[in-house]
Amino acid sequence: MTTEYVTPLVERFATKEMAELWGAQRKFSTWRRCWIALAEAEQELGLAITDEQLKEMRALVDDIDFDVARAYEQKFRHDVMAHVHAFGDAAPKAKPIIHLGATSCFVGDNTDLILLREGLELLLGKAVNVLAKLKAFAEEWKDLPTLGFTHYQPAQLVTVGKRACLWAQDLLFDIEDFEAQITRLRCRGVKGTTGTQASFLSLFDGDAEKVRRLDQLVAERLGFDASYPVTGQTYPRKVDTQVLRILAGVGESVHKFATDMRLLQNLKEIEEPFEEDQIGSSAMAYKRNPMRCERACALARYLIAAPLHTQFTAATQWFERSLDDSAIRRIVLPEAFLACDAVLNLYLNIMEGPAVYPKVIEKHIQAELPFMATETILMACVQKGGDRQDLHEVIRKHSQAAAAVVKQEGGENDLLDRLAADEAIGMSRDEIEALLDVRKFVGRAPAQVAEFIAEHVDPVLDRHHDRLGLSSDVRV
Repeated sequence: MTTEYVTPLVERFATKEMAELWGAQRKFSTWRRCWIALAEAEQELGLAITDEQLKEMRALVDDIDFDVARAYEQKFRHDVMAHVHAFGDAAPKAKPIIHLGATSCFVGDNTDLILLREGLELLLGKAVNVLAKLKAFAEEWKDLPTLGFTHYQPAQLVTVGKRACLWAQDLLFDIEDFEAQITRLRCRGVKGTTGTQASFLSLFDGDAEKVRRLDQLVAERLGFDASYPVTGQTYPRKVDTQVLRILAGVGESVHKFATDMRLLQNLKEIEEPFEEDQIGSSAMAYKRNPMRCERACALARYLIAAPLHTQFTAATQWFERSLDDSAIRRIVLPEAFLACDAVLNLYLNIMEGPAVYPKVIEKHIQAELPFMATETILMACVQKGGDRQDLHEVIRKHSQAAAAVVKQEGGENDLLDRLAADEAIGMSRDEIEALLDVRKFVGRAPAQVAEFIAEHVDPVLDRHHDRLGLSSDVRV
């Protein structure tokens, strides 16, 4: 265990693959891939760069001496030049042409955009797997009636599966945003120190078409269709905000789901997974705290706030660039992705094994159903020849009296007995009970589940079938 502070996002919450994506090895190896892409394109367009130089560079993409780079950075106070020299020391034949014509943002920004794209791909994969679990859960419980709530007060019945479709629909919006952002991401390309490409125009003796072609070739070598058409020294910082808003949207979806689950766990209707040796409380041995959902809510709140940092950064970039973007971006971009990875990992873990308790759900329905059935009873009485207004008043008074028994005395809901005993209602208890089939109170909920899955969920899962099969990794 290290004696230095380590972000809990890496130590406790995010998965290994996301932590590695934003780690030093991936970052600086990608810097070298950018330098190689630039040198290859420059050679293709006629600059004096040899195959031997390129071969030397390619052989050292992942072989980075971080101690040497760290020593150079202490000397130069410049991370890019430190790695230029470290790369040059390891590849002496290529040293003269490494970083040729480029500015620091050539490697820094292009690498960030590559990592943003790869991070979005990882998160998309996790979101799709959560969606698959929600689909299975919704299908399993599509017919099980449960109390609906508005204002966290009992309302008309829904089904457990229908409620899960609300969670799934939020996630579908996020998946659509992931897909769109991955498609529209571009690289910075080769634009020079203020975005004018002046240095490259000099390298190619004023041949503007070669400079345009260089920009496109590098973009393609880095895996992009194109680069941003105009830039200052950096790619537009609004791109960071676009990306983090999508991640914040995931935070919204997860927080809503996890809050619902926490409330359901309090009601003892549905619980998140609880392991055999798991301890819920250090003091209260009986407790089964919703640890995963609570953690998801905490990290989701952090995630929802993340775009504020990129918004302020984008708003305060003076003219072609201000360096006050650098420090904050080193923090907020990786940590937003780590937090999003963590909440989706928790979401997946929870949906791999939630416990549903139909008997408790039924008990809660029966406690409230008499009140919900009053309109049905009223209509049945009218059909028997009763006066709608008079009967409404009779039912209202009995309802208030039954509610008082429940709230003030802690008794059972005796509304049905009261109604059956009232001659104005004119129905026996058995006749009233016949009206209380809970399946009649859920509307089209089961059909809505089937339609939603077939029309909206399945097409997404089919589109991303190669991403399915992930499992969660909740370490602590």
